[in-house]
Amino acid sequence: MQCAKTLFYSKGYDAVGVQEIVDRAGITKPTLYYYFGSKLGLLKTLIEVEFKEFRKVLRETANLDSRIEEVLYRLARNYCSFFENDREFYMLFMALFYSARENEAYLAVKPYVAEFYELVVQIFDRAADQLGNMNGRQRQFAIGFIGTINHYLILKFEEGSEQRLATEEIDAVVRQFMYGIFS
Repeated sequence: MQCAKTLFYSKGYDAVGVQEIVDRAGITKPTLYYYFGSKLGLLKTLIEVEFKEFRKVLRETANLDSRIEEVLYRLARNYCSFFENDREFYMLFMALFYSARENEAYLAVKPYVAEFYELVVQIFDRAADQLGNMNGRQRQFAIGFIGTINHYLILKFEEGSEQRLATEEIDAVVRQFMYGIFS
């Protein structure tokens, strides 16, 4: 899976063939097919394994009974930690999400994106009493929040920054987002 992840990240899912994966991993095609069924099966397993712990953390964060600001701070910190722990996978995931909607790789990541989105919508739903100007805009706020965090991380990655993001830096992004809601 590590070899496939690196190849998918560096060349793109569609540009990598099974032969290249097995050559890099030092296994045979029958071995790959036995364990994963196909290249797509390998990708789906990779995504599931990479998201297992992150999914648990996201659910715990989304279910916190705290003020919206604290929940969003924690969510952003956890999301940034996920990014920092495996930037290669994060960037691969984002590339797959922004691929053509008919692409099998997009279809593999879509359920994870949808799950994350729905968790963030739930956060804003539960905070409706704290945000007097929500007016049914929970889905818009969720899209805006996720987009803000993703765009921030992608741009930070482009800068080549290998150091960890400071908590204050992450919190400043959330504060700016919250300012937009409350203004």
